[in-house]
Amino acid sequence: MVKPMKLTNKLIFLAALLISSPSWAILQIEITQGSSSAQPITIVPFDDSQILGGLPVDVAKIVSDDLTRSGRFKVLPRGSLLARPSTQSQINFRNWQALGQDNLVIGKVTADASGKLNVQFQLFDVFKGEQLTGFAIPAKKADLRAVAHRISDLVYEKITGQQGAFSTRMAYVASTKRGKKTTYKMRIADADGFGARTVVSSSEPLMSPAWSADGRRLSYVSYERGRSAIYTQTLSTGSRVKLKSFKGINGAPAWSPNGKQLALTLSKDGSADIYIYNVTNRSFRRLTTSYAIDTEPNWSPNGKEILFTSDRGGKPQLYKMDVNGGVPKRVTFEGTYNARGRFSPDGKSICMVHRVNGDYRIAKLDLKTGFIHVLTTGTLDESPSFAPNSSMILYSTNDGLKSILAAVSSDGKVRQKLRLLGGDVREPAWSPFK
Repeated sequence: MVKPMKLTNKLIFLAALLISSPSWAILQIEITQGSSSAQPITIVPFDDSQILGGLPVDVAKIVSDDLTRSGRFKVLPRGSLLARPSTQSQINFRNWQALGQDNLVIGKVTADASGKLNVQFQLFDVFKGEQLTGFAIPAKKADLRAVAHRISDLVYEKITGQQGAFSTRMAYVASTKRGKKTTYKMRIADADGFGARTVVSSSEPLMSPAWSADGRRLSYVSYERGRSAIYTQTLSTGSRVKLKSFKGINGAPAWSPNGKQLALTLSKDGSADIYIYNVTNRSFRRLTTSYAIDTEPNWSPNGKEILFTSDRGGKPQLYKMDVNGGVPKRVTFEGTYNARGRFSPDGKSICMVHRVNGDYRIAKLDLKTGFIHVLTTGTLDESPSFAPNSSMILYSTNDGLKSILAAVSSDGKVRQKLRLLGGDVREPAWSPFK
């Protein structure tokens, strides 16, 4: 439980996903482009002098890394710190004003007689000399990374007015090849790449991870039994259920916002169409009926519409229709190829794969203006997935001969690359808020 306190350049992170993980499981996050309008902020190292033996992680550095990766903040390097206050009385606001800092975060970690930790932090407006927020968060040593992400969320939201997404997770498919044998792993990790674990491993392809609205289940497509099948797996227990595997295509699962239904692509009745699967009674309802290929469904945030890719007009374009049926309406008109559409969680835009002069890039369609903004510069960018606060888009791209993950801010100003050393990584999906 979080309790309020009663108190008056290029940056690279090497993230060891599991201490025992082999080298190919190390994710390297590289910020390749930052925003010139990033807001100056200082994160002072938290005072942990009362903790015998110190802490296993640097809480303040995790917060600094989170805020830096968002592209919204420019964190003052530790080498430029004039002082290291841990209480408000130790702060000389004029010093931080002279350094051009807008905000200042200080904190300390203490422990009670039983060894239980208490992480305290305060966020200040440097020019007003006022505290904006402050919390005390009880924690165990094993929870310190999660606590640090929670602090990042609180700081981000207080300053920007937008909920932070640092405590969320991502799913992706990692593959490694040894000789003629390829191993596929469906993995989930924290939004900063740490804490990765394997959900399922197979010698046959895995693809299309999709989070349930509560973040407790993951649906995906597996070819482990020789043909495509859709599975839903409970992450806390590892138990999984296979939807009936029909002859032909079984693909592209997408959870409804209320967690009661799955939209998916099946070709059991002939052509590839969109179906709605009822999780409770395990029934299937056909939504589209076309000789064309209808695939890659995605739910609108209010659960009333389904967005999907179709070549019914001759070329792949995005269409939407009422979840209860009706006539599909074309959404995209610019360009000869628009696919893999995803609604932003705030309902204001759609991200998609958009072809530009033969290259496939990630673009964003503003639903109010109809304007398409191309966000990436790659040649084969695919599988876009919005952060739950709509601020970033995670996607897959090529980096030389390897497939890597990348992220771009919704305005295109901030870009990152996420490489898996020794293997390929693709098919990303950003989790909802916890």
